[in-house]
Amino acid sequence: MEQTIKGATFYQYKLLKKVNISVNANRVYAVFPLLFIILATLLISPVSLLYFLIAIPVILWIHYVVSRSVLLIAGYPVNKRWHHNFRLPWIGFMPDQYINCRLFRQVQLHNFWIGLAFTALFVFWSPHAFTFSLGFLHVWLLFPKFYAVVRTGWSRQDDMLKFSPDDVSCYSQ
Repeated sequence: MEQTIKGATFYQYKLLKKVNISVNANRVYAVFPLLFIILATLLISPVSLLYFLIAIPVILWIHYVVSRSVLLIAGYPVNKRWHHNFRLPWIGFMPDQYINCRLFRQVQLHNFWIGLAFTALFVFWSPHAFTFSLGFLHVWLLFPKFYAVVRTGWSRQDDMLKFSPDDVSCYSQ
């Protein structure tokens, strides 16, 4: 006797491309902020570490607000599908499940341009060390996401991305 569950949805995804993130790549990626802090302390200001620590929550908040706004405007349900991730290389507000490539690319492009504009505003009203820290963190946090989109296929529209700590996979429905 065969029983079926009404209302259940089964998705069939075909793996198109998987990009592994090596441990060594994560280590190199993690060293860049340390190098930035050392160089900023030597070349810009002795209090660059303080400005860097202040810039971390500011840029994470900017990315969160922009991402959430784009998702809400697009009509995408954010609750329970996106979360704050603090593990390399996917630091920030990231999808918890499969995400449409086009939508993820749109979110990251909005993050890039609005975050860049916000950082540019600080050039006039804050110390240079803080502005440089904001700019560095902005680019540093977005780099792995853009890398993933470029490596899995920038022009993909209806395919889905799935992020895990060690890789990013692109699936076709």
